[in-house]
Amino acid sequence: MADVFTPEKRSAIMARVKNRNTKPEILVRSMLHALGYRFRLHRKDLPGTPDVVLPRHRKVVLVHGCLWHGHPGCRRAARPTTNAEFWNRKIDANLRRDAEALKKLTSAGWQVLTVWECQTRNQDTLRGRLQQFMQSTKEQAE
Repeated sequence: MADVFTPEKRSAIMARVKNRNTKPEILVRSMLHALGYRFRLHRKDLPGTPDVVLPRHRKVVLVHGCLWHGHPGCRRAARPTTNAEFWNRKIDANLRRDAEALKKLTSAGWQVLTVWECQTRNQDTLRGRLQQFMQSTKEQAE
């Protein structure tokens, strides 16, 4: 499907997309807080600068946008057909960076939960996943 905006307008729209404090991220944070957990945000000293870090529990929560991080099997992750080479390079680089950060975090002893943007739509299910992740021990999570 062709883009309905001019390249200049599309560029302006995409430049305004946030990478921090997104609605899904804020939802995950508010749920964790309501469950009684305290956390730190975007710790630069950890690989990948995780969205939510729970140092006391050695756990991190990554909140990924389906398009930007290539959520497998998600309809929201369909790659744009306009300027496809650019988008393929960008999303593939994100996938490589995510895999490397995940590998480094787990090898450093952190437990990692990835929450996809589309998974934040069902808040009851999300709350259950967060509770289960926070209550799990290292052996159960693996």
